[in-house]
Amino acid sequence: MQRLYDFLRRHPTGVDSFWAAALLGVSLLWAVEVGHGVAGRLVAIALSVLFGVVVALRRVVPDAMLVLAAVLGLSQTALDVRPSVPDFALLVAIYTVAAQGGRRWASVLALVGGVLAAPVAQVRWPMADVSTAGRFFFTLVLTVPFVLAWVLGDSIRTRRAYFDQLVERATRLEKEREAQAKVAVAAERARIARELHDVVAHNVSVMVVQADGAAYVLDGAPDQAKQALETISGTGRQALAEMRRLLGVLRTGDGQENSEYVPQPDVEQIEVLVEQVRKAGIAVDFTVEGTPRPLPSGVELTAYRIVQEALTNSRKHGGPDVGASVRLVYFDDGLGLLVEDDGKGAPAELQEDRGADGHGQGLIGMRERVGMVGGTLDAGPRPGGGFRISALLPLRPAG
Repeated sequence: MQRLYDFLRRHPTGVDSFWAAALLGVSLLWAVEVGHGVAGRLVAIALSVLFGVVVALRRVVPDAMLVLAAVLGLSQTALDVRPSVPDFALLVAIYTVAAQGGRRWASVLALVGGVLAAPVAQVRWPMADVSTAGRFFFTLVLTVPFVLAWVLGDSIRTRRAYFDQLVERATRLEKEREAQAKVAVAAERARIARELHDVVAHNVSVMVVQADGAAYVLDGAPDQAKQALETISGTGRQALAEMRRLLGVLRTGDGQENSEYVPQPDVEQIEVLVEQVRKAGIAVDFTVEGTPRPLPSGVELTAYRIVQEALTNSRKHGGPDVGASVRLVYFDDGLGLLVEDDGKGAPAELQEDRGADGHGQGLIGMRERVGMVGGTLDAGPRPGGGFRISALLPLRPAG
């Protein structure tokens, strides 16, 4: 039975042909008995065959079969062939057009034709010895199947359209989920890229400066060279530790359950960062205003990375004997940052590209970080030379 059901579902035209053949067989038996003479029988047989065609092709060309059924019904009325078994094809055509017809006019024609079929038949072949009320009731009873066929077909069309909308919506939502997943992956990659940039750019620049200093004083001041090498070693270990934590995030893919792998510097470590920069040979003035207090982790990490990036750019673009200052201000509703350097000896063209790091990652990364916590960032050349970066980080995300 299941195989038969699957076959019928896959071959609807074959099913319609089967029922058309069955209807034609019964109709031919009727055609032999109807009419007077050979001409009447031939007309009845022709109508039976054409009605069978309507049933067989009802799902292939429903609108055309409806028109053919209407023409056959009118021909039957004109040729005085009384309604009988073949007229069942009219019900089938009306239902099919209402359920899956391609044009609205065809559905309207099916409904109008179904409503008028019984009254036209009653006028053409009136019932004898029946009162007017009886004729009206009988006509109404014969009209009901045609109307029900159209209502059933239209209901199925509406239901099918509803399910098609549900399928389309599910498909669209699935595509949106995939797009959101891709956006999330891209955002996570960008975040990790920013972290890698901060770690590598800062620590490597410190190591390069210390290595140059050690090479310069190696012969004349071996103690200073030794201290520089120790700074290089410590900075390298710190960079490796942060790199391992970042790689741990990439391996596990779950930063929440593996928080020990996630580098989360806070505001308190800014002082350590400043001291590290001082050891690299840059004079940095560090001040804190207001009352320090715990801040959201996102704000603390953003503040640390902004200071780290700004001081890294000061070493790279500020020229020799550059001096810098870092100022933290605790407000009631946020944290203010101001990082400046005098940029002594730096070429003017470098002053125009501070923070870009040659690839547009410096200031872009800062703005992305500040934007993620709902803050504002202002960066540009400072009057009199040098560069200035100021940021305001709110304690609550922007509404």
